[in-house]
Formats: sequence, C-alpha cells, structure tokens
Amino acid sequence: METSFGLLFYLKKTKIFDDHKAPVYMRITVDGIASEVSTKRKCNPDDWNAAAGRLKGKTETSKEYNAYLDTLQQKVFEAKRKLIELDGELSSRNIKNLLLGKDQKQKHMLLELFQLHNDQMEALVNKEYAPGTLERYKTSYKHTQSFLKWKYQLQDIEVTKLNYEFISEYAFWLKSVRKCNHNTTMKYLANFKKIIINCIKNNWLQKDPFIGFKMTKREVNRVALTHHELQKISNNKFSIKRLEVVKNIFLFSCFTGLAYADVQKLKRSEIEIGIDGEQWIFTKRQKTDVLSRIPLLPPALKIIGQYEDDPQCKYSGLVLPVLSNQKMNSYLKEIADLCGIDKNLTYHIARHTFATTVTLSNGVPIETVSKMLGHTNIKTTQHYAKILDRKISDDMKNLKEKYL
Repeated sequence: METSFGLLFYLKKTKIFDDHKAPVYMRITVDGIASEVSTKRKCNPDDWNAAAGRLKGKTETSKEYNAYLDTLQQKVFEAKRKLIELDGELSSRNIKNLLLGKDQKQKHMLLELFQLHNDQMEALVNKEYAPGTLERYKTSYKHTQSFLKWKYQLQDIEVTKLNYEFISEYAFWLKSVRKCNHNTTMKYLANFKKIIINCIKNNWLQKDPFIGFKMTKREVNRVALTHHELQKISNNKFSIKRLEVVKNIFLFSCFTGLAYADVQKLKRSEIEIGIDGEQWIFTKRQKTDVLSRIPLLPPALKIIGQYEDDPQCKYSGLVLPVLSNQKMNSYLKEIADLCGIDKNLTYHIARHTFATTVTLSNGVPIETVSKMLGHTNIKTTQHYAKILDRKISDDMKNLKEKYL
C-alpha cells in the first residue's frame, strides 16, 4: 500500500500555444514519484484557478470543462482501485499506463485457457488421464464455446468478466438448449469449474463465480438385473453370432463388475493366480487408475475359456473380443427384447448387477465389493446398497424374531 498519493491538475506554461493558451496536465504522485498525463485540453492562464485545479467561472463552458476534468479524476481513482484489486504494484507509472490503455497485465481469455488445459491433458493421456476423461473435457469446451455465441455473441471472453450470472445462465443453457438432465449439467459445470479454479490459483481471477451456486447432484435410481433376469440371459442361446458374443461379454461384466472400458482393454496377462491359489483379475480402472483385484467366479471363467482360441484375442493378447460401446448397447437392446426383459438394457447395467444381485444381495460385505469395483470412496458403493430391498429384509429378520 502506498504511503502517499496525490493528484493535481495544472497548466504547463512552458508550452503556451499561439492562441496564448497552455496545455492542462494531470500530475499523479505515489510515494513521492510523479507521472504526468496530458488531459488533451488547454486553457488561458487568466481563466485558470491554480488552487482548485479547475477553470474559473460558472458559465456552461466552464461547467462542461470542469466536468471533464472531474471524469478524468474519477478514472485515476478507478485505475488505482483496479491495481489494488489485482495485487499489482501501485505506482504512478502503472496508474498512467492503465489510463492510457497500456495495461501491462496480459488478458486471459476463457477458451484459450480451456484449450491449453485440454492440450496439456491430451499430452498426459494414458499416463495421468484416461482417454474418456479427455473426451469429456473436449465436449465441455465445445459446450462453453456454443454458449458464448448463444448468450453473448462472442468468440471468447476475458475470465475477469465471469460472475455468478454467467454460471447460472450457462446451467440454464445446458438444460434448456442442450437438453441435458440435471446431473449431466452438473458434470459439465464441474469440468468448467476446474478451469476456473486454475484461473483463481494463478491470480487471473479474484473472485470465484461459483460462490453461491449449488453443484449438488440428484440421487439416481440405479437399474440392475434381478437374479431371474440374469438367468434368462444366461440360459438363452442365440443363433446370431454377434448377439451371442455381446451376451457373453455383458455377462462377464455382470460377474466381475468391470466397466466397458476396463473389459475392452483387459489383457490375458492381467489374469493371475491370487492369494487363494485361484485365478484373479488384477487390473487398473481406466476411469480412476485404481487397482481392482477380483476373484473370478465360475461363470466368468467359463466365458474366458470360450475365447481362449479366438484369433482376434490371441493376436491382441486381450481376454475378450469386445465390440464398440455403441454396438454393444445397440445389440443389448435386441437381447433384452428376445429375453422378454422390460428394461433399457445398457452395458453399464452389468456393473450395477454385479454390485447388487451378484455380491451385496448374497452377503458379500460392502467393503469387499467396494474394493472389487475399484471405488475410491465407499460412499459410492453405498448407493448400490440402498436399492436392495431383499438385503433390508434379511437384515431385519433377526430383529423381527426378538419381537415375536
């Protein structure tokens, strides 16, 4: 903070023009060091009040002239305030530079910083980040770009312009224009918030625009197959090869809890002998890079055996010949229809089925299930336990007997 500050309007009589008028200057002084700035106005010395630093008289011309000088004075104080807010060096030279539009601070543009973040993330894919994570940030970048055009007709925006209104309007746009549900909207905003946090950490943004904005997600009803539905799919033999392959891969996830991305990359070398002398899966989850250790159940071992001599698997060293996620989900809908299952069958339901129908409902402790699923927080696993009416019933049986 400065120890002294001064602002003076004065006539520079050393530069009197042919019309006998002298230029009016501002002298800004901070801690004894002064900088001069021309007001781009001139005045006859006889009409100048040196003590007041203003034009004499109360004519309309005088009032208009002095109002202009008042405006310049206000701009000086605004420049001073801005330097303080930005933690910049408070000096007469820096105030002068701001007034003249020579702000030495680089303008930080939102999309430029977002793109830089994504470029750096791309360089670390398969090292620190999964490919899917990069794709989510790329999509978030495109959404932000589209929102700027829709709301502000801008190609980019300075991060200092971001505020609570911007975030609220962005959330509205995601829900109304992009038709995203609430939780998907929160995911995109969470990606966006990472860029904002980077700006705050670098002192490019002084106030978090997310302050006061609720980022809570709504609880989702997780769909899983019942034991009966799982048996229906397992017992059905499809004459169409592609459906049989998709069925087997889907069932493999039902009995291992692996997500699509983890089954797709699962190598034969990741199946090893575990502590009990049986075969286990030792693999890192692509999403979290957390190690999952999963003992293989007989149905999963049987499926692995079916593809032991598969040419595609032998050549690639992979466990199963996994199709694209889009094709898998498309064929799963056919399988659901053929099996008479009235659910929107997607690949991720397999992971839910493992967590609930295969493990938790059969008495496997939630801590064990959490480890096998590769969850970093047991609270994530607890969401599955909420939907187990059968488990609730079993847990209450002993208590009921006490009240008989």
